[in-house]
Amino acid sequence: MPPFNPIHILSAPSVLGLKPNGVEQLPAALQNAGLLPDVFAAPGHHTVIPTLNHLYNAERDPHTQLLNGRQIAAFSRSLADSMQPVLQAQQFALVLGGDCSVLIGAMLSLKQRGRYGLAFIDAHADFYQPAASPTGEVADMDLAIVSGRGPDLLTNISGCRPYVRDSDIMQIGQRDMAEAAAYGSQDIRDTGIRRFDIDFIRTNGMAAAVAQTVAYLETAPLEGYWIHFDADVLADDIMPAVEYHLPGGLSLEEAKLAISTLARHPKACGMTVTIYNPALDEQGKAGKKLVSCLNDCLNKLI
Repeated sequence: MPPFNPIHILSAPSVLGLKPNGVEQLPAALQNAGLLPDVFAAPGHHTVIPTLNHLYNAERDPHTQLLNGRQIAAFSRSLADSMQPVLQAQQFALVLGGDCSVLIGAMLSLKQRGRYGLAFIDAHADFYQPAASPTGEVADMDLAIVSGRGPDLLTNISGCRPYVRDSDIMQIGQRDMAEAAAYGSQDIRDTGIRRFDIDFIRTNGMAAAVAQTVAYLETAPLEGYWIHFDADVLADDIMPAVEYHLPGGLSLEEAKLAISTLARHPKACGMTVTIYNPALDEQGKAGKKLVSCLNDCLNKLI
């Protein structure tokens, strides 16, 4: 019998919450760049989730104001179901998107098992209500949706709303506050979500943000917690291969500190990696930096 490998990779290259312009290449590109080769090579440790990208519709639904809401709901159910045996085996579920809408399926799967927390590492709050979203892309609403805000089609799959409570969410790295306010987005500052935005990190350091995050997640009555990592949280000079750009951002060392600390905790049960677009990374340099960061953090789990 092969040795137990504590990581299981789920390739979930859905672009239904964004647009089909390259983000769907993320899993293959990271694998080709050397992401966790021992895991990819281990029999039974890589699951590919069939996408519904061929059903992408660029028109907003007149009732929900969403792009591809029904397709995302169906994909989320599929991802949630595929995660169940991984979670049951107590493996670390590494979900490679795709865009940020894949978080919906991950958190749905966890909610079906109990109460879980969320460490949400992203340059954006992703807290738009559909009517305020300039695009209708669910990738700018995913945190709102998993916390129960938005159309039932996505927020209440299988009657599970909310997939995660406000009090159990930690947002790390936000730097789109002014942009979100200008568009009229809901403000996470008006909720019970804990925030460690870029200003907090610059003033107090990433170590303080992570320490406070872990302090809550390990003492709250949670079955465990999920990590969401959107590549656009990194500074543009490190990660230019993303759709939506903002000044500032995390260094690789700050990202490594956050991911490694959170992933190594016994309550961590998995992680989504999203938004890196290989089509915008002609020489693959940004992807190699991302792979190096993830390998440094996640190889410690093996």
